[in-house]
Formats: sequence, structure tokens, C-alpha cells
Amino acid sequence: MTTQIDFLQQLLNDSVYSKRALKTSVALVSLAGNDYSNYIATNGSTAGFPAFIGRVVNQLKVNLKRIHNLGVRKIAASALQPLGCLPQSTAQFSFEQCNESENALVGLHNQLLAQAVNDLNKETNSSSFFVLDMYNAFWNVFNQKQAHQVSPTFVNPFEPCCVGVSAAFSCGSVDENGVKQYTLCSNRKSKFFWDTVHPTEQGWRAVYSTPALQSSLKQFW
Repeated sequence: MTTQIDFLQQLLNDSVYSKRALKTSVALVSLAGNDYSNYIATNGSTAGFPAFIGRVVNQLKVNLKRIHNLGVRKIAASALQPLGCLPQSTAQFSFEQCNESENALVGLHNQLLAQAVNDLNKETNSSSFFVLDMYNAFWNVFNQKQAHQVSPTFVNPFEPCCVGVSAAFSCGSVDENGVKQYTLCSNRKSKFFWDTVHPTEQGWRAVYSTPALQSSLKQFW
């Protein structure tokens, strides 16, 4: 993310964008969970997870402030979606329930993010920073209780459309002979998730239409 902001700084230096243009622009800053996936993949300890989350959010706060200092006056930071409900986590429960331990860590991240955004608004004496409530938007869809009427009903929102034929394969995998080692659902519009991590287009449409996200988006205006 720091490198991406460096690129934006260079574009300003090269007069590709002007300071005036940035003042009438909005920035969407998305930290979707790859930092935490990498922490797990590199054998990060469970005990060290909360401290690591603190470091991630602290760096995110630095990045948000830097974007503001470049001239952007409306900056949205996306809260983490319930990562414990991604198929990669629900597979162990036959796609029937979420991993609550993972969602508890997501809750800590979102709590610290909300505090960071609040601090930044105080420091800059503005209302430039706000959070997009992806967490509750996803839950609106999963629960189907508060979902907007245009949102589809997903029979099992935790089960993906595209899966590997075994644990050794994933969506899109082929063997040494180029033979597909994954299966697809018959109707992707009936699935919230495309693969073990990413929602389908229909899934994102449902998220976008939820009260939680629509309420967050109003802060842009």
C-alpha cells in the first residue's frame, strides 16, 4: 500500500494529477485480509495475532493520513468482512457455519480501525475519514433478515460455486495433462461465493444493496 501511495505521489510530482483535482476526489482504501492470511501462512502464533493486528492497523492509519496530506478530502477505509465465514474457513464445518475465532480477530481489527479513523478526524479537525461497514453488510446477506428486497436468497451462502476436486486442488487447478481438477456449480447466480475467498458478481450486488453498506456510502456525499 505504501508503494501505491508512492505512485500517487509521483503522479502529482509529474503533474498528471493536480492538488485541486485531489480535493474533489475520493479515495477507497481496501485492506481485505491478505496481511492476515500471510501471517497464518508463515506460521504466526495465535498468541501474537492481536499484536500483529495492532501493527497492521497502525500502518494503515499512517497510510490514510498520508493520502489526506496529499490532498484527498474524502477517504473511505473498508472494514474487514467476516473472514471466518469465507469458504476457506467454513469448509471444515461442511460450509454450514463460520469460524468464530477468526471472526473475533476480525472484530478486533475493525474496532481498532474505527478508533484510528476517529483519531484521524480529530487530528485533522475534519470528517474526511470514514469506514465502509463491510462486516455488517456481509452479515446482512448471510442472515437474510435485513437484506434489501433486491438481494437474492442464497440457499447456502458459505458454499462456493467453484471448488477443487480434492484438498490438493483449488478453483482453476489443472493437472500435468491440463485436465481440470475443479468443479463448477450449475447456477453461479445462486451462490454468494465464487471460490474459497471471493464473492460472485451476484454476491457483491447483494452486499452493495444492504442497509449497512448503503448507510456507509452516504458518508461520501
